[in-house]
Amino acid sequence: MPLKTSKYIWHEGKLVPWEQATVHVLSHALHYGSSVFEGIRVYKTPTGAMGFRLTDHMRRLYHSAKIYRIKIPFALDVLVEACRDVVRENGLLNGAYIRPIAFRGYGEMGVAGNIDQPATVSIAAWEWGSYLGEGALEQGVDVCVSSWQRVAPNTVPALAKAGGNYLSSALVTLEARRLGFAEGLALNTAGFVSEGAGENLFVIQNGKIYTPPVASSILSGLTRNTVIQLAEQAGIEVLEQNIPRELLYIADEVFLTGTAAELTPVRSVDKIPVGEGKRGPITEKLQKQFFGLFDGTTADRWGWLEPIVDQKARTRPMAV
Repeated sequence: MPLKTSKYIWHEGKLVPWEQATVHVLSHALHYGSSVFEGIRVYKTPTGAMGFRLTDHMRRLYHSAKIYRIKIPFALDVLVEACRDVVRENGLLNGAYIRPIAFRGYGEMGVAGNIDQPATVSIAAWEWGSYLGEGALEQGVDVCVSSWQRVAPNTVPALAKAGGNYLSSALVTLEARRLGFAEGLALNTAGFVSEGAGENLFVIQNGKIYTPPVASSILSGLTRNTVIQLAEQAGIEVLEQNIPRELLYIADEVFLTGTAAELTPVRSVDKIPVGEGKRGPITEKLQKQFFGLFDGTTADRWGWLEPIVDQKARTRPMAV
């Protein structure tokens, strides 16, 4: 979808006009994919604009950087406040998507780059609606199982949210769209279900929820973690275990989660209807609980909502 530009981007410690947040064409990340990033939603709530699990997302940015030995030259609280700044200064208090990124910049060429060189850090924010299309949250989406598999363990670290990792996701999505689907699902190298191109996956059968474990080459999503906690609070059993491909075809319900996708039902897999071919009751219940965090109908017992206008960032242990 077309990118909605904003006025400012936080770039290397200060807000600059959107069009001036540029990098050199010989930046290491452009050639070798040496970047880590996050996606964070800001929601309008009855008590003001809230960053959803803002600090947790930024902690994960540092974890991803640590895996790739990318040195972020700013403290966590500085970048959390920078996220708030870029939302406020762009007038996005009615809702926004924040994209922080840290990457190896200009200075040295070669596969590994200079691991002692501090990363370039930028944070943008803009308006972004439904990732998988208008009506997807209610009507669901049609997906396919991709011919492209997820990376094998001990090759590319799936737990890092790194730019280079998403070349795999691009292949999955490009294939799906070429075949007329909204999104693609990938299997891992053992043949079990892994995740969508940019989403985690949940399967519901006989009132229980199943989701692939972290060891299935998935990104350990924060929306995934949120849904697991909401389901358990509602008394719905959640099992993290290997999921065979064929379970997708006989499931009662399937849904995808992610910061961009939020909580999106799947109505068909490989043109086989899931359940009744529409959003199921457990998926709808979890959607109401999830979006209820932002309209006040679900109590935020976990401190997931962080005020954008509050100068004091809360420090909490990161959920895993």
